[in-house]
Amino acid sequence: MEKVEIGIIGGSGLYSMPGLTGLQEQVVETPFGAPSDAYMVGELDGRRVAFLARHGRGHRILPSELNFRANIYGMKMLGVEYILSVSAVGSLKEEHKPMDFVIPDQFIDRTFAREGTFFGDGVVAHVAFGDPVCAVVTKAFQQACEQVGVIGKLGGTYVCMEGPQFSTRAESRLYRSWGADVIGMTNLQEAKLAREAEMSYATLAMVTDYDCWREGHDDVTVEQVMAVMHQNSANAGKVVRAAVAALPKGERSPYAEALKFAIMTDKTLIPEAAKERLGLLIGKYL
Repeated sequence: MEKVEIGIIGGSGLYSMPGLTGLQEQVVETPFGAPSDAYMVGELDGRRVAFLARHGRGHRILPSELNFRANIYGMKMLGVEYILSVSAVGSLKEEHKPMDFVIPDQFIDRTFAREGTFFGDGVVAHVAFGDPVCAVVTKAFQQACEQVGVIGKLGGTYVCMEGPQFSTRAESRLYRSWGADVIGMTNLQEAKLAREAEMSYATLAMVTDYDCWREGHDDVTVEQVMAVMHQNSANAGKVVRAAVAALPKGERSPYAEALKFAIMTDKTLIPEAAKERLGLLIGKYL
């Protein structure tokens, strides 16, 4: 199959990619198991794109159950350089209203039951992660929001919580005291793994509610979240499509050598099994 240059991960509310033509289902098996679903590979305005439903078609997989490693490794196997992620989030600031989009540039990790690295089992690597998303992708998202005519705020901090329950009021107030902007359950591990896999990554965060901190705002309910998501999913599809068109053509990710100085383990001591498992990532450095 022809190499895919752009990957799209659709979260709650975006279960398919409008405008994707010549669709082929690509079932991928990775060294880390099966991704959430088959990748839907096709053409989007002249670009080769792979779409993955993060929670599986029909929304069957909890955030804590997601095989993040397989989802990202599968994108790497397809040849992806840039990953555009779409997620539903709660707002932690009055200024981020339901139906707005936020394009975060920082994360805070509040998860505890997830795999967030490809390494271990004989291989130690530490990638730089001070700037956890790709400025090329965030700029494309921002331009796309302007083009579509929706509110898309560039910058902000995304708190990644474990879930699946929504926040307590005390937690929500704590995150606000930290200056965080939005809260979700999925994106941090994707960002970490994309960096280890030397791909660009950024998130388009769809605000669905004010979490539970806001006085006079009812506690978050799935019914409320789904109502806003359905309204906003059409806009999200338009923004992603415009962002795909705005991404540079034929250029490697700015993080194409993120592992070059990250591997700490003596190369002569890396187990053969690890070399085989991680060959796609580290083979060129061994």
